[in-house]
Amino acid sequence: MELHLPEKVNRAIKLLKDNGFEAYAVGGCVRDMIMGIAAHDFDVTTSALPEETEKVFEGFRIIETGIKHGTVTVIIEGEPIEITTYRTDGDYLDNRHPESVNFSRNLKDDLSRRDFTVNTLCFNENEGLIDLFGGTEDIKSGIIRCVGEPDKRFNEDALRIMRAIRFSCTLGFDIEKSTSESIIKNRELLRNIAAERIREEFTKLLCGKSVRDTLNKYRCVLEVFIPEYADLFGCEQNTPYHIYDVAQHSLAAVDFIENDKDLRLTMFFHDIAKPLCKTTDENGRDHFKGHALAGYVISKEILKRMRYDNKTVEKVSTLIKIHSAASPRSKAEAKFFLSNIGEERYRNFMKVRRADCFAKANPNSHDEKLKKMQEFLDEILKNDECFSLKQLNIDGNDLKAMGIKGEKINLALNSLLTLVINGDCENDRDKLIEKAKELK
Repeated sequence: MELHLPEKVNRAIKLLKDNGFEAYAVGGCVRDMIMGIAAHDFDVTTSALPEETEKVFEGFRIIETGIKHGTVTVIIEGEPIEITTYRTDGDYLDNRHPESVNFSRNLKDDLSRRDFTVNTLCFNENEGLIDLFGGTEDIKSGIIRCVGEPDKRFNEDALRIMRAIRFSCTLGFDIEKSTSESIIKNRELLRNIAAERIREEFTKLLCGKSVRDTLNKYRCVLEVFIPEYADLFGCEQNTPYHIYDVAQHSLAAVDFIENDKDLRLTMFFHDIAKPLCKTTDENGRDHFKGHALAGYVISKEILKRMRYDNKTVEKVSTLIKIHSAASPRSKAEAKFFLSNIGEERYRNFMKVRRADCFAKANPNSHDEKLKKMQEFLDEILKNDECFSLKQLNIDGNDLKAMGIKGEKINLALNSLLTLVINGDCENDRDKLIEKAKELK
């Protein structure tokens, strides 16, 4: 395959080479180009020392935030390109950051400290592809393999444990045997990594191609930072509706739902409270009453612990709270549902319910109900039918003018909305005022 770099990257490399230095695009961008994946972030590695790089690009805007570790960010054509000096790292005492960085003029020194062979590939358009550690062959074979000794790589930076699993899931690659064994052996090192860093890798992993297979294989890693998930494995669901234990059902549901961060988090955690809520009746049938509400509370705690932003926490936990609600059976019920949760959650509820069903004994059990839900929504929106207070043709000022005060204003508005949704009053201002007088 012919590889081509964006013009701004070629320009940076050419300027460095014209000044007597080696320079290559390196890492994930080269890996992605070889795999035919659109590369977005381009990093450049060079034999130039940071001060030499700055001199080469003295006419450009330069950002020095990473200069201590040899990285100079140069703005070319309005976009940042990170240019990093070949380097070797000192000891890693915190399983994340080297105590010192030593610059080198030797490309192999730099590549030998990197995480996986598929990320050691270098390229420029004069010399072509540079592959010192078999990264090309590992891409062809679909293998994630550490550069050098896996234990050393993971002790240097424990986040690489999550990166290996994430790459396996997103690229659809297997993890090489010694690398895999080292991941399991060193998984407790993740306790030394900031929650935010783990969260980023975990989120990318959940949006991968093969979440179910990957997390089944590396569930012990997952349990280091989400210990609550351990109870889902082996938690059987002896009901006519289920064919999997809670863990397998949840992971299957993640695989079924569309590749959206919030929806995948929802399916991953949607039954997190089932082990706590499980009861078994005299016939041996299991019940999980209250698991959706309990799941709302537990998922919220976990997501906050993992440092997800407030919007994500609220969006995901609320979907979990309503995921087992009854589907609307009439247009009026659909309007009440819309009034309570809004259009976006209404649409997401249908996606969540569909994925939940796909991971059960009868994947099509809710097809008709979901079809009716969609029809209700389409008709309501097409006809601009009222389902929310903001659509009512009367507001709080109208009620104040009638002498209704305080909390009674909101009570009256909700009562009027109920009348409109039920078809007991038209959404007409004069008629609503007459009804309001009756309510008063």
